[in-house]
Amino acid sequence: METFDWIISTLEYYIWSYPENFPLMVALLLIFGLYITVRMGFIQIRKFGHGLKVVTGFYDDPEDEGDINHFQALTTALSATVGTGNIVGVALAIHYGGPGALFWMWVTAIFGMAIKFTEVTLAQEFRGTNPDGTVSGGPMYYIERGLGDNWKWLAVAFAGSAAICAFLTGNAVQANSVADMMQTDFQIPLWFTGLVTASLVAAVILGGIKRIGKVTSRLVPFMGVLYVLGALVILFINYDAIIPSLTTIVSNAFNPQAGAFGVGSGALIFTLSYGVQRGIFSNEAGQGSAPIAHSAAKTDEPVREGVVALLEPFIDTLVICTMTGLVIISTGAWDMQHKSPISPTGDNVTYELTTEATNNAAAGNGKVLYFSDGLPENGNMNHYSAPVDTMFTDEAYSQPFTGRITLTKAESDDLYQASEVVTEDGTELSTLYGGVVQNGAPLTSAAFEKGLSPLMPGGGFLVTFAILLFAVSTSISWSYYGDRAAQYLFGFESIFAYRLVYVGMHFLGAVVSLATVWAFGDVMLGLMAFFNIIALFALSGVAYKITQKYFSKDHDSPES
Repeated sequence: METFDWIISTLEYYIWSYPENFPLMVALLLIFGLYITVRMGFIQIRKFGHGLKVVTGFYDDPEDEGDINHFQALTTALSATVGTGNIVGVALAIHYGGPGALFWMWVTAIFGMAIKFTEVTLAQEFRGTNPDGTVSGGPMYYIERGLGDNWKWLAVAFAGSAAICAFLTGNAVQANSVADMMQTDFQIPLWFTGLVTASLVAAVILGGIKRIGKVTSRLVPFMGVLYVLGALVILFINYDAIIPSLTTIVSNAFNPQAGAFGVGSGALIFTLSYGVQRGIFSNEAGQGSAPIAHSAAKTDEPVREGVVALLEPFIDTLVICTMTGLVIISTGAWDMQHKSPISPTGDNVTYELTTEATNNAAAGNGKVLYFSDGLPENGNMNHYSAPVDTMFTDEAYSQPFTGRITLTKAESDDLYQASEVVTEDGTELSTLYGGVVQNGAPLTSAAFEKGLSPLMPGGGFLVTFAILLFAVSTSISWSYYGDRAAQYLFGFESIFAYRLVYVGMHFLGAVVSLATVWAFGDVMLGLMAFFNIIALFALSGVAYKITQKYFSKDHDSPES
């Protein structure tokens, strides 16, 4: 198992993080985004209005081949992309890259609109019809049919990566996120949450794409509007901070400054790289997943679904991610300490010892960090690499922690993690309370809590509810991506069996630890993007010709 973990972590590093200054995968996606944007004549701007016209049903024809209408195809794809990336990803980008990272997420979204247009147009052009009259499409089909049989190995490689990724990133880790959150916030057992969410997912996906389309066409607008409304209320309350926040975002994009509590590195390349990576993870442009959902749309014009798809990064990143980012920045939550319970032995908590303490440890006296009245005496305790405030032993923050933390598992020469936390009277603790810099979902939750506090308490629960809905909807949509990949690899008869295993993986994801599964899913996601981007470069000329032909005709009436 250790060997497997090492292989996965190594692959993840080389796919998503090498070279560290500017990862190759990020560079490839950006280069193609810039290339296709120029080649298509900034289609994401010129034809944005046409996309709105198509998605509102102006061109819908029930007699066209396909399974769902344009709006349902958009919401199915959005339910997979609008999710934890909009809540967790934005917070991660701001924490590690500073406010300027949000600007580079915007840039990624603009290029991503052109990428989505291209891959979805190709998916529609080369989709196929199944024995039951439904349709299937996606990168595996436009690779094989667009590039020829000599490239079928690439289509198989993409489909295999997609089938595995759907089990993991699109399913198990979503269930794990929800179950962990419900246990932390409400002490609900992992198995119970897993059973409930797995049942919900099963009830939808076993009915196929038509039921998935009906559910997502209702769920996605509801959860998206609810979340954005909450953000807008906060921005209305903090209206005088909006312009300064936007100024901070733009100025920090080119001249990043490290925050007072260690947020952001202050390095331009790090701000740019982290913003781009989070943007790509959020809107999934170029990863080849969304074309599978859009292939099911009822239309006889591939470009029509392409212009619908270019709306996705706009909604996902330029609207929802921006709302999240502005709430985090305008409330000041991004660079302040928040009262919060933390696990001293958690992966996000590290420790440093003074030189004297380190020398004592080397002399055989053990690695121990001592606390008195809530403050460390011979080193530092960090949460997400930022020093913590006074630590307490109770949730009322009335009993400062005095005791010791035994340190083991050196991460480097001067960073450690904890193995035991004991008070001066010998009581072992699993949780401490104090002021900490937050990251991920807790940061977004803290920002909503702070932003809505003038109106009501418990604003952070809006984020909890949003994550619950987003994660379930993501699992629903990714099931379709996975079963189309399984169908391509093993035939139409494999779909139902894949869905049953998918539901089982959802429950399993809720109840087991998933550190390696997260990394394995990221590897598969990276491979999907790599295989897909090869095909997009090779077929960009085909997409250009289809687009030119479509827009050379009049499209002012539904009959055109």
